[in-house]
Amino acid sequence: MTDISLKTKEEVAIMQEGGVLLGKVKAALKEKVQEGVNASEVEDLAVELIKKSGGEASFKMVPGYSWATCININEGLVHGIPKESVVFKKGDVVSVDVGLYYKGFHTDTSFTKAIEPDSMTKKFLQAGQEALEKAIEAVSPGKRIYDISLAIQETIEKAGHSPIRVLTGHGVGRELHEEPKITCFASGDRAKSPEITEGMVLAIEVMYCLGSPQVEISKDGWTISMRDGKISALFEETVAVTSRGPLVLTEG
Repeated sequence: MTDISLKTKEEVAIMQEGGVLLGKVKAALKEKVQEGVNASEVEDLAVELIKKSGGEASFKMVPGYSWATCININEGLVHGIPKESVVFKKGDVVSVDVGLYYKGFHTDTSFTKAIEPDSMTKKFLQAGQEALEKAIEAVSPGKRIYDISLAIQETIEKAGHSPIRVLTGHGVGRELHEEPKITCFASGDRAKSPEITEGMVLAIEVMYCLGSPQVEISKDGWTISMRDGKISALFEETVAVTSRGPLVLTEG
């Protein structure tokens, strides 16, 4: 396993600065997701706001990917290309993932929003938001990555849903994806899980679905969707580990 990158207080401060900027981008994108808007319009807004921030689009730095956002609807889980043909309509569950590269460091965040949701969908999304809150509460020096994963799994399964098993959250910093991997379910020996240490910065990502956690990759080579066609969601924040506990960098 690659060594986990620990950040200095000065580096965390830079990441916090970038995270604040990304949080503002996220808030604007969330507001943009409305009935009749298409995914390409959300992408265009992200590009504009990231440029104004003085940073760069993290996802455009991923080999082969040409967009600032990943946008998915309904059964789409992650890595969806923001196409003009994807027009949001009433009842859609829309997920937007976006990253910012600022002064040498990445931050990463995502949200899921339903357009005029019914009560079942509201409860489904509330479970993800609660799972992310519980996961962040588990970020404390001396605890383990296992504890974050367990918090996600317990909250999602208590609500009657399924955590995704083939994708993970991750460390983040000079690289968009760093160690450690953070699964949405607990597995293995807790004592062998990486210890949470001051200076870690983690992209904690709650990924879950209404039905089976089995996924498939679409013909575009990027979009990962639920095989059974049922809705899925993701909620993500970049979180720094400090001596006083978690510091959320990307709130918006």
